[in-house]
Amino acid sequence: MITSITGPLTEASPLRAVIELNGFGYEVNIPVTTAERLPAVGQSTKLHTHVVYREDSQTLYGFATLEDRDFFRLLIEHVSGVGPKVALSIMSRLSLPLLESAIRNSDVATLSKCPGIGKKTAERLIVELRNRVSATHSTPEPIRADGSKADAVKAPLASSASAMQDAVSALSVLGYKVPEADKAVRQALIALGGEASTEQLIKHALGR
Repeated sequence: MITSITGPLTEASPLRAVIELNGFGYEVNIPVTTAERLPAVGQSTKLHTHVVYREDSQTLYGFATLEDRDFFRLLIEHVSGVGPKVALSIMSRLSLPLLESAIRNSDVATLSKCPGIGKKTAERLIVELRNRVSATHSTPEPIRADGSKADAVKAPLASSASAMQDAVSALSVLGYKVPEADKAVRQALIALGGEASTEQLIKHALGR
């Protein structure tokens, strides 16, 4: 099984990346949360992958971190009614820390905001995954493979996940919808780095 792919990024869009390897261009389906962290076209990057084999095709899915890839596997292997496309949609709408927090806290309302997820599917997510999700995550920085500081993306940082969740909650109180708050905080963490405090994330998200 192909568990990762590393090479120059030749094309990129919110749900798709093409990585060149040994003269071949590999099309990789990605969630928006991974697309946000891709480097510029032409730079080398690494994606952790999962391959779905069908009788008439094989499809490659890629993720910024091992945690993202493993959560994708949990979705498609343990939740009935959730296939790869729906799983990507879920992971495109909310960051992994917020998704796992919602599952642990039985937050059906937040999970139901993901496209393709109704109340019943959200409830299945909680029942099937509550005891499987983790509280540690990787720092969302640009995913490059050139030996630069961006390789720190591999190091789990529970503190950054906690700061993200607190910042999203604060923005929600200020009137932001949860998905929009989550996106603003993700972008703030990418810009500021994994050591950013909740206050710094909020200020950056608000443009202050």
